[in-house]
Amino acid sequence: MADEAKILLVDDHDDSLFAVASALAPLGCPLERAASGERALKALLHGNVALVVLDVLMPDVGGLEVVRYMRRLDQTQHIPVVLMTGAAHSGAWTAEAEELGVADIVFKPVEPCILRTKVRYLYRLSHRLQTLEHQSHVSL
Repeated sequence: MADEAKILLVDDHDDSLFAVASALAPLGCPLERAASGERALKALLHGNVALVVLDVLMPDVGGLEVVRYMRRLDQTQHIPVVLMTGAAHSGAWTAEAEELGVADIVFKPVEPCILRTKVRYLYRLSHRLQTLEHQSHVSL
């Protein structure tokens, strides 16, 4: 489907983007890659994103900054986010992630089967919510 909502994958390391895309390819969902937080924001503004899988630590615009921005906009505030990190578990940023409503946090190296399971569930949930929102606007 050309208009099927996509999963946005964001990481500043090409090898991580490739690994995550390879892990999620069997789901058959459209995937879009962004190599920076800035590119992720541009992709989000273009729309049709059902889910974001996002690295926490990036040099330009970090993952938490992307989520903060998403939560301020009507069109992106309800998109589920899975954060990825290779950093040690930190109470400071994980508390902020929880406050921002992040759906889940996974640690690198990411286990493909676990990531696929989480993403499959969140993608379907997001897609259903978007469909319900669209139907409610059409029926008004």
